[in-house]
Amino acid sequence: NVDMPTIEVSVSYPGASPATMANAVTTPLEQQSMTIEGIQSVFSTSNTGSTTIVLQFVLGRDIDAASTDVQAAISRAQPNLPSNLPNQPTYTKVNPAATPILYYVISSPNMTLSDLYDYGNTFIGERLSMIEGVAQVTTYGSPYAVRVQIDPEKLAAKNLGLDMVTASIQKTNVDLPLGTLYGERDDFIIDVDGQIMRAPGYGELIIKNENGDLVKVKDVGRALDSVQNDKFFQHYVTHEGSEQCIVLAIQRLPGMNTIQIVNGIKAALKKLQPQLPSSLKIEVIYDQSEAIIEGVTDVKLTLIVAFCLVVVVIFLSLGKALNTIIPTISLPMTIFGTFAIMYLFGFSIDILSLLALTLSIGFLVDDAIVVLENNVRHAQMGETPMDAALNGSREISITVLSMTLCLTAAFIPLLFMSGVVGKLFREFAFTIILAVLISGFISLTLVPMLASRFVKPYS
Repeated sequence: NVDMPTIEVSVSYPGASPATMANAVTTPLEQQSMTIEGIQSVFSTSNTGSTTIVLQFVLGRDIDAASTDVQAAISRAQPNLPSNLPNQPTYTKVNPAATPILYYVISSPNMTLSDLYDYGNTFIGERLSMIEGVAQVTTYGSPYAVRVQIDPEKLAAKNLGLDMVTASIQKTNVDLPLGTLYGERDDFIIDVDGQIMRAPGYGELIIKNENGDLVKVKDVGRALDSVQNDKFFQHYVTHEGSEQCIVLAIQRLPGMNTIQIVNGIKAALKKLQPQLPSSLKIEVIYDQSEAIIEGVTDVKLTLIVAFCLVVVVIFLSLGKALNTIIPTISLPMTIFGTFAIMYLFGFSIDILSLLALTLSIGFLVDDAIVVLENNVRHAQMGETPMDAALNGSREISITVLSMTLCLTAAFIPLLFMSGVVGKLFREFAFTIILAVLISGFISLTLVPMLASRFVKPYS
């Protein structure tokens, strides 16, 4: 797990141009952010009405302490920010490496985008976010909203301003607590539904009432059922055609197993399917677990092929099938021993650790071949298998020890690399070092013991 300490600062200033956002908002915040200890890089994006600043810290920086420093920097920048900001700048801890592991597309031929959003965000998204290991479910779409369009000419003819339309909508479409009536025995909560939920109700709103002469929204414009953001659209394109859709992106918690999470999500969706409308289609457009499974399968296949090739070469070199069994047994013993120590250190079996074992296959069998060959040579000189194993191992032990330590020393510098690369390859190097050390130990213990039992006398 490589979690870069990263904090994202967001500021909203509706109506401001990108240039105004950059000059009046982004620059003061950036200047104060540069003074924070351990800052590595600062990226900012200024759009119409919003600014996003991404602060990335050095790998060893504590994210909680960095958050406190960011809050202090925002406070220091406050006097230089516009006084009419609707909300103060906010910050969140983010992990730039935490990309979604699963994308679902939700579409239906006879449902509106707002209905799809409600099903995806509320009914499906909230259920999936409860699954163990799921950090966040993001819904790419837009919720339902009523859009009121006003004709400027009709508005001017009625001698009205746009602000009067806005004020009318705000005053007449409210949902406020109205209090409680207390009786001798019973209490009654006053509940008046003052919200208008659909577009036709907005058309009947009264903008102006002058001596009974009513001017309604429908007299100067129209109200439409729409979504909050209608400036973008998403289409799911297949060979059969294209449909409007929303997308669910699922992120996992750091350190959790991607494959287990994806399997849990698929099982949960299978249970949810009978409760969804029959026209609702849920399809996977990206599944990270498939790439992980394929990658690990390829590495395992490479590991097996390398093992088989090593066994064949040993057989061609030694000439006897019985002698070939000895290094063939020592090889999986070394790998199992490496797995055991990896488990004790909390390492995971991933592509890097499997790649380390694949690369070390040749190293692992070298020691066993050297010891076995010397034992066989002593047996060919007429010694008994037991004497040949003892004398041959005694002669070659210093050489085997030197080979093991030299191979180990070659990978030690990787353990001290810094930064993201160092964190990635630390387990890789440690796995190879473990495998080589265990291989040397087995070559000086298990291989001589097997040789004393399986190597046949040559006299």
